[in-house]
Amino acid sequence: MSIVVTGATGHLGRHVVNQLLEKVPAEQITAVVRDEAKAADFAAKGVKIAVADYNTPETFDGLFAAGDKVLLISGNEFDKGRPAQHQVVIDAAKAAGVALLAYTSAPGSLKASLVDDHRTTEKALLASGLPYTLLRNGWYHENYTENLAPVLEHNAVVAAAGEGRVSSASRADYAAAAVAVLTGEGHENQTYELGGDTAWSFAEYAALISEQTGKEIAYNSVPAEVLQGILTGAGVPEFFAGILADVDASIAKGELVVDSGDLSRLAGRPTSPISEAVAAALKG
Repeated sequence: MSIVVTGATGHLGRHVVNQLLEKVPAEQITAVVRDEAKAADFAAKGVKIAVADYNTPETFDGLFAAGDKVLLISGNEFDKGRPAQHQVVIDAAKAAGVALLAYTSAPGSLKASLVDDHRTTEKALLASGLPYTLLRNGWYHENYTENLAPVLEHNAVVAAAGEGRVSSASRADYAAAAVAVLTGEGHENQTYELGGDTAWSFAEYAALISEQTGKEIAYNSVPAEVLQGILTGAGVPEFFAGILADVDASIAKGELVVDSGDLSRLAGRPTSPISEAVAAALKG
């Protein structure tokens, strides 16, 4: 029996594999990657490496074995038909008879267009008859803290989220929940709504950056179409700028507040506050 992680060299995947290494022997972990060179550090620790690509279904032939527990980390190629990519993994997992297929989805409360791919994948997973776990991940701190440069340049947090709040958590927090599911028992056919313990507003976020930098950082709340124009002007592809503006509109409606407590319960500890992520980002 292996624990198999797809997208293992991505931002979330790396956290998952590194946390798995703290819980199980390396030889029980298989990291699925597109570029073997990027997984050299995992291979050096004894993790099995499998090279496969969501866009090339045959690369998944024989990759899984009966009894495996698999984490399907959702793809980030928004323009390549993610549900079809995910279906490749679901089909291969079903053919092998895996013991569990966990999928990183999006909160049930979120109605933005971003979630359409996730809901389609969830339906496919349920239709497969495989034992499943839906890890409905909320927003990551790093979605914001890794983009502090323009905030510091313009002394402003710009968003179309109004007074809406976000229950974000760190990638390491979400990884801890996935690891708990992959190494624990009793998670079959469960749906977990995952978010940080403390929701924050963009005004509070701007104040936090002000406090940590000593600069006066304002929160500029703008209409969604204005935000989309700002993003495209900064070089963000138009379709992705539209997705981001749509998410902000959802935040304004309260759709990214997740107060189930599932994340800290699965992780076995409180989630890390956004202040820690800001401090880490400012240190570089």
